[in-house]
Amino acid sequence: MKGLGRRAKKRLLFLGLAWLTVVGVIASPVALGHVSTLPQLPQPDIIQQESHLAQSLDPVSRLSQGKIDYDRGRFADAVRVWQEAEQVYQQAGDRINQAISLNYLSLAYQHLGQWEQAKESIEESLTILPTPTDPALLAQVLNTKGSLQLATGQSEVALHTWKAAETAYSQADDAIGVLGCQINQAQALQSLGMFRRSQQVLERVQQALTRQPDSLIKATGLRSLGMVWQAIGELDDAQNVLNQSLAIAQTLNSPTDISAAFLNLGNAARSLGDRDAAINYYHNAAKTATAPLNQLEAQLNQFKILIHQQQFNQAQDLFPTIKRNLSQLSPSRYAIYAQVNWAESLIELLDNPERYSPELITSQDIAQLLAKTIAQAKALNDIRAESLALGTLGKLYQTNQQGLDAQRLLQQALFFSQTINARDISYQWQWQLTQIYQQTGDLNAAITANQDAFDLLQSIRGDLVAMNPDVRFSFQEQIEPIYRNLVRLLLQSSSPDNLKQARNVIESLQLAELENYFRTSCLNAKAEQIDTVIEDSDTQTAVIYPIILPDRIAVILSLPGQPLETYSTELPQAEIEEAVNQLRQSMNIAYSNRKRLAISQTIYDWLIRPVETQFAQQDIKTLVFVLDGVLRNVPMAALHDGQQYLIEKYSIALTPGLQLLEPRSLTQLQLRSLTGGLSEPRLGFSALPAVEDEIEQVSTNIPSNVLFNQAFTSTALENKINTLPVSVVHLATHGQFSSNPEDTFILTWDKRFNANTLSQLLKGRNQDNFPPIELLVLSACQTANGDQRAALGLAGLAVRSGTRSTIGTLWSVKDQSTAQAMIQLYNNLTQPDTNRAEALRQAQLFLLRQNQYQHPYYWAPFILVGNWL
Repeated sequence: MKGLGRRAKKRLLFLGLAWLTVVGVIASPVALGHVSTLPQLPQPDIIQQESHLAQSLDPVSRLSQGKIDYDRGRFADAVRVWQEAEQVYQQAGDRINQAISLNYLSLAYQHLGQWEQAKESIEESLTILPTPTDPALLAQVLNTKGSLQLATGQSEVALHTWKAAETAYSQADDAIGVLGCQINQAQALQSLGMFRRSQQVLERVQQALTRQPDSLIKATGLRSLGMVWQAIGELDDAQNVLNQSLAIAQTLNSPTDISAAFLNLGNAARSLGDRDAAINYYHNAAKTATAPLNQLEAQLNQFKILIHQQQFNQAQDLFPTIKRNLSQLSPSRYAIYAQVNWAESLIELLDNPERYSPELITSQDIAQLLAKTIAQAKALNDIRAESLALGTLGKLYQTNQQGLDAQRLLQQALFFSQTINARDISYQWQWQLTQIYQQTGDLNAAITANQDAFDLLQSIRGDLVAMNPDVRFSFQEQIEPIYRNLVRLLLQSSSPDNLKQARNVIESLQLAELENYFRTSCLNAKAEQIDTVIEDSDTQTAVIYPIILPDRIAVILSLPGQPLETYSTELPQAEIEEAVNQLRQSMNIAYSNRKRLAISQTIYDWLIRPVETQFAQQDIKTLVFVLDGVLRNVPMAALHDGQQYLIEKYSIALTPGLQLLEPRSLTQLQLRSLTGGLSEPRLGFSALPAVEDEIEQVSTNIPSNVLFNQAFTSTALENKINTLPVSVVHLATHGQFSSNPEDTFILTWDKRFNANTLSQLLKGRNQDNFPPIELLVLSACQTANGDQRAALGLAGLAVRSGTRSTIGTLWSVKDQSTAQAMIQLYNNLTQPDTNRAEALRQAQLFLLRQNQYQHPYYWAPFILVGNWL
């Protein structure tokens, strides 16, 4: 036999595709408390490996046996068998089957994290392929090479490799292979920040799959597509195609595919925050599963959510079936991941003894379980799985106040994860070690470990959500503390190097939050240091970095030509956040002026008072804030020194940090606007009668292309953004920014236009060689009241869209005062030597000086995000 049959080749496509799209169960750190002392690490008997490498096996059987091992998660065994097959084919001079064996080897090496071996295998496979060769075989090898390139950070090279694979599949008349390569290309485009192109590719794949006759291959393809939609944050599209996959599987009565569709629908619902729906999907996935491992994966996901929902009785009902399914698993990576996942959830339960029945599980039981998984991983020679099991056991020991044992286990886990460059788990062990060092008072070791955890997070930030879907909805519990703790440690010494690094961490946290919000990378363009902007273009600007820590609000200050400095106010985090939330509430007209001014002055004292003398000495005109947490939801303009509002003394801008793109003054540009808006009531939203005058006045000040009322449709807006070389986009319509991207939108005549889609459209202009938008104005939108992360939607739109500046509002105000502010804004923008921040300031002061608009409710919500020049 000199080659694989057509059916086997198609199976290989999905073998490679699954590596990219199927996310395994990865343990992640959780905050744990104290439980009873554990015994020393037990040493159970090493498992007996199956003996299937008998010399009597011919090379074809070895290929098949390796595939069985691979599917079972026994990757080291698969490597051994495929190595033997490759050697036999090499000796026989069978170059085609030797190339197939090497292709398989590369896939297994990738799972083991042995990247050099994976690269050598796939390059040798390509080298020995005869010329000309079967295009289907070439396509398979190129597909594997693309997966390796993407995994090792070569996104652009992977994109070209998958295009070549697509061409080969097309020559082989393999439509499913073509679609698989296109899905992979979409992921590479996402990694490169080409969101619009990625979305277009996936939409074409979806249309092509929909036209295919119903089959299990179609169901699998739709399921893979749904998983990619989910990974890039397009959850509505994910649910749509996953439901299509489910319907086909149900029509064809395929329990395996039905269960898989339910499982992925559960993952999508979990990402949307609909945990009740996720629990129901996981229940159905477990009920329809035909294999213990598939049933177990659904049950473990269900169990984890039930704990988070504090539905402990229902969670405990799953104990017997989960334990039974665990006991039935053959040793494999998947079995180890399942046991580690189970142990993580049990540790979380043990941290709250009132939540569970002690007779069900004890800390000693968990230690024995993890010791068994460590032994299994050793026997399988699976370093990644061994690292996960060791690190999780280390966390259990740490929970029991056995610090030295925990440290030993975590260091061992870290060593293993570093040997295979598994950064997505190495950062977790560094974070756990940080906490141990802090408990023992070793500050230097704590800073080093915390810095290493931070550096690892930075290196995988764009891929973190895809690596571990749990991060998507637990970012504030699992990832954010790593950043904040490092800032706290660094600020214990105000050395220049520590302050610079602390500022870098603050800005990195800002971007990480935005990427978590959008579930994908926000910004891949070249950014410019704020310090450079201040020194080269604007020597009258100060940058203020407040960050809320558990025991204080700390501020880092950057002044032109001066070293960084820091100051802080020691208060519990809860008190700080309560005061900030009260300031937001005090912006209501019905709130007492006396109380509002008192709260405003308190926060002024924290952020501004300690350095106002320096501002005066350096003739500072503009304050740029890099705001943290709940501070994003309140207007800095309304802070009060006892005599004046902050806006009366300074222009104000906000930025996530280093996200300025080639900053330049508007006076260098010829302004031209795309202006759209609604004045009539639409889709349950009230009329905005003053919008008509606002749009007319904007058009009077700068040349404008106008979409108004019936003409302001989503399609028209897309077409104009795609075709008009404008520098300003002004949208006067209802809109909302929420902590959920799916609830972040602007209102057009025909529908709610998702802000995520809008940002991709604006970003796409850069890819189409249009000049970027200099100013995006959203004059009637608001951040969701009471939503602490809502302002991320506005900041995220500003950053991700690539617009140099965005003006929005923190709350919805009267459309008459908004219209007046916008008219003044554009009057100011056309004046010589006026920058964006000063133009907005003067518009706000125009309202403040009118009796009917003196209250901050009318003028304070307007904020400028991005370039202030």
